[in-house]
Amino acid sequence: MDDSRDMFGDTPPWDDKEEEEAAPTKAQLEEAGQASMFGDSEPALPEPVAPEPVVAAEPVVAEPAAAPTLEAKPTPAKAAPAAVGVPAQPYRVLARKYRPQTFAELIGQEAMVQTLANAIRRDRLAHAFLMTGVRGVGKTSTARLIAKALNCIGPDGQGGPTIDPCGQCEPCQAIAEGRHIDVIEMDAASHTGVDDVREIIEAVRYAAVSARYKIYIIDEVHMLSRNAFNALLKTLEEPPAHVKFLFATTEVDKLPVTVLSRCQRFDLRRIPAPMLAAHFAKVCGLEGVDAESEALAMVAAAAEGSVRDGLSILDQAIAHADLDGEGQVRAEKVRDMLGLSDKSVQRALITAILDGRGGELLNLIAHQFALGVEPIAMMRGLMTLVHRIAVAQVGGGAHDAHSAEEREAIEGWAKALKAGQVHRIWQLLIKGHEEVKSAPDPLVAAQMALLRIMHASDMPDPGTLVKKLEDLAARVPAGVPGGVDGAPAGPTAVAAVTPEMVARRWEELVDDVEHMGELSTANTMRMQVRVVELASGMLRYSQPPGFSEDITGLLRACLAKATGDRWEVHRVLEQGTPTLVEQAEARKNAESDAVNQHPLVLATKAAFPQAAIIEDDRPLAVGGGARNWRR
Repeated sequence: MDDSRDMFGDTPPWDDKEEEEAAPTKAQLEEAGQASMFGDSEPALPEPVAPEPVVAAEPVVAEPAAAPTLEAKPTPAKAAPAAVGVPAQPYRVLARKYRPQTFAELIGQEAMVQTLANAIRRDRLAHAFLMTGVRGVGKTSTARLIAKALNCIGPDGQGGPTIDPCGQCEPCQAIAEGRHIDVIEMDAASHTGVDDVREIIEAVRYAAVSARYKIYIIDEVHMLSRNAFNALLKTLEEPPAHVKFLFATTEVDKLPVTVLSRCQRFDLRRIPAPMLAAHFAKVCGLEGVDAESEALAMVAAAAEGSVRDGLSILDQAIAHADLDGEGQVRAEKVRDMLGLSDKSVQRALITAILDGRGGELLNLIAHQFALGVEPIAMMRGLMTLVHRIAVAQVGGGAHDAHSAEEREAIEGWAKALKAGQVHRIWQLLIKGHEEVKSAPDPLVAAQMALLRIMHASDMPDPGTLVKKLEDLAARVPAGVPGGVDGAPAGPTAVAAVTPEMVARRWEELVDDVEHMGELSTANTMRMQVRVVELASGMLRYSQPPGFSEDITGLLRACLAKATGDRWEVHRVLEQGTPTLVEQAEARKNAESDAVNQHPLVLATKAAFPQAAIIEDDRPLAVGGGARNWRR
């Protein structure tokens, strides 16, 4: 026992209870450590009258003595100054801040909203929906709105599926905040494999935890692999009653037909520019920002039908606005930010082109280029203006103009210019746009393209030119040679030496020889044979100057082979009928003379003294064998 006393001390084990009662509690030890850390010499508990700030941050102990610390609630007021420099919530961009929370806030998709509303009212909900369209028109937002509409229970908790979710119940708030356990969002761009789809297939068997439907939102669904699509097909075709699939994609053509056939498809259209401008004006009103209507119209045009792109540009425009101008979003600042050509300068460019003032045109181009406007942007701005002029000619006015000055200028050009002039300027602008885009020096290419348009803008259109030539031809004196009857009787008189029947018979014989395969002999007969006399089985011929070789034997053999008869062929020194080649040349010359002596050609040469007719020997595209004439 003495050894036990040496080992455990003099106090018996059954007397340890007194030491345990005398030992400090855990809370006292922790308080003592806190006090010594902050420099308090006495480890005693603080007085309730003046509690230390540390007591408020102290965790509540399970003992009843720690409960009074809950009464010291005024202590967070001392901790508040530490959080003064930290913003309550970081800035959210407009595209996220004004994301639609109800179908009423979803702009430009009335047909889809009506279809969904009818389906919900009639309880004809599909098990899979597919939203397609360009970026930023509301595909993912629509999927979330559908999830809220299907799982909304109303403020009283007794509601059912509705096209107007309340936004107050727990499912609506959880879905809006992205934390609902039964609404699973998956990005197919980062989950493309079969394993990711297998997780969905395994999870759909279980019922929803707290919602009416378990909803899977798969964004950019076209990024799934082929095997992943195939693995999803059976579940997509016959899912459990509590499961809904919502797909969103910008490239619907990449989806297999088997997937498309299992979904109810909604094509979200681009938002029109006027509707976007009105929406941006509303957003500016909510943000307390003053913006010019022309500036909002520029932002809407640059958005190209995308709400998200437009809100991003508007966010940048608000940040770009001058603070000295009270933060107003002005058109000139937006124009500078987007690198657009000034509309007033566009009108000045068109005026210089139509008036033929080349120096002023080049100065305007140089000024725009110095301001940072790219030449390709100048060409696009002019194309837009010319298009609006053409539309004003057809529609009767420039109803989309943002100012009275712009409307007056467009309507004035629409009345002063002819439709042919406007379309010719448009075609030249299209050609100039391609040249500027591919040229090594875009500025020089833009200058040359606009100068070409300036020189061609006052030229008459083809219809006016033909009418002018016809008027000149009607005033030609009656004594001018050539007339309605056609060609003069010059070279054609040579062909009248031999009777027409004989000439036609000789051409038929030459064609027969050629069809037998004797191409060389047929060419020789066309070039060297002047027929003096042609009868049944008899040919007397002569050769033109320059040909001395005797071809009598060759002609006799080929003619006998072609006709099957015996031929007598004699070479004589008489003149004879011109060869077939000489006859073709004579006809060609006669046709040329007839064309040159035509009254319309004479009137054209009188109007354009340096004009010349160029003969094109290429055959026509259809038929062939004829000759083309071009100016």
